[in-house]
Amino acid sequence: MQTLTYREPATGTSELLRWTGFGGAALLTAGAWATRAVPLALAAAIAGAGLVVLSWGLLGRVSPDAQWLRRTLAWWCAPLVLAPPLFSADVFSYLAQGEVAARGLDPNVVSPAVGASAEAVARVGVYWRETPSPYGPLFTTVERTIAQVTGGDPVVGIVLYRLVAVLGLLLVVWAVPRLAALAGTSGRKALWLGVLNPLVLWHLIGGVHNDALMLGLMLSGTVVALHALPELRWWQFTAGVVLIGLGAQVKLPALVALAVVGTALARRLGGGWLRFVVAGSGMVVATVVVSVVTSASGSGFGWVQALGTPSKVNSWMAPTNWPGYLAGAVFGPESGQAMISSARIAGLVLILCGIAVVLRRQLRGGISEVTGLGLMMSVIVVLGPVIQPWYLLWAVLPLAACLPEGAWRTRVAWVAGVFALLVPPLAGNFAGRVPELITAYVLGIAAVGGAFFLLRRVPVAVQN
Repeated sequence: MQTLTYREPATGTSELLRWTGFGGAALLTAGAWATRAVPLALAAAIAGAGLVVLSWGLLGRVSPDAQWLRRTLAWWCAPLVLAPPLFSADVFSYLAQGEVAARGLDPNVVSPAVGASAEAVARVGVYWRETPSPYGPLFTTVERTIAQVTGGDPVVGIVLYRLVAVLGLLLVVWAVPRLAALAGTSGRKALWLGVLNPLVLWHLIGGVHNDALMLGLMLSGTVVALHALPELRWWQFTAGVVLIGLGAQVKLPALVALAVVGTALARRLGGGWLRFVVAGSGMVVATVVVSVVTSASGSGFGWVQALGTPSKVNSWMAPTNWPGYLAGAVFGPESGQAMISSARIAGLVLILCGIAVVLRRQLRGGISEVTGLGLMMSVIVVLGPVIQPWYLLWAVLPLAACLPEGAWRTRVAWVAGVFALLVPPLAGNFAGRVPELITAYVLGIAAVGGAFFLLRRVPVAVQN
């Protein structure tokens, strides 16, 4: 018989890794709070992040059950809920945009520098003070509500945004194993790779990104819609489409899931391009949601014009920008920026072509709906004009639910682990602090290396 690596979830290796990861999350939180007062606090924070990534990676060998993984997620999230904003200062942009909205202005048109208080603007990253919000009307409503409730208090505001992120994560936790069941893969493996992933911990909870709400609505809506198709329960399918539409009112990429469920509906109705067009027309429900939410938010349609805001900063992680960096180094900055602009247009064309190919394969039954969602999100992330570490979750979560055991699942896990350590854990600009950062990484890596040497000696039970 085939040899399987397995350990009972409540004993031995899995418990050791659970508490090592919890200790890492607690160390990361403590280091983040103490970084301004204690010289080696940044090293402690990096070591803590490394311990979580190490524990997560080794848990992939142990494969505990789904309930155990959900409890472990709660333990690892607990310290991070109490942390200052980690890895990014975007939540301070949310606070400033909320002030703009609370004053009756449109944050998709009016930048924080113009419409928010000086105190709120001072906390916003320098790149985003003069730029309008790129987020949809649902999130604008959330921003306005939090600003009105808190009266501009940043501490209470961050707590409320973290609560929104936790609610989004709960939807993700509910949806991912159900997507795995639809794709015919392991629910517990999907929870490990997708939900317990350090990128989820760092950026949805620690970084308080609104991607948590977008992904929660998009993935849960996809589950609801796809579960409705076998018996054609139209009310349930419509509810799923509405949830996806609401996710797109946080961030527009969620609309990709509408293409997936629309294509699935076309296949359920008999397949073919005519039914594909008819099913696509049925997605008009999402347009209704857009109109209703936009009207209710009072912000109008300025958010559509502001969708390009993130691309105003050239992301070094985006492959479409690399030719421009090379051209800029050889021929000067003007040539480099011209090449970046051209490469972004090419990237957009390739994204559209990639989506068309994936939908064609899904319509013909060549791939599952969940695989189609993962592939289209992967194309959008890789070929888009901007890549941030948390953008990877758009693709990683559906891929975690559809990839079987094998090389591709391992590659996705490696990419997630590398990106989880690619950005320093503290929000803010590290210009002028490079020696401190290098020292902290050296010490942190040494600490994690020692932990790995000890943990790899712990035996893993083998069951035949």
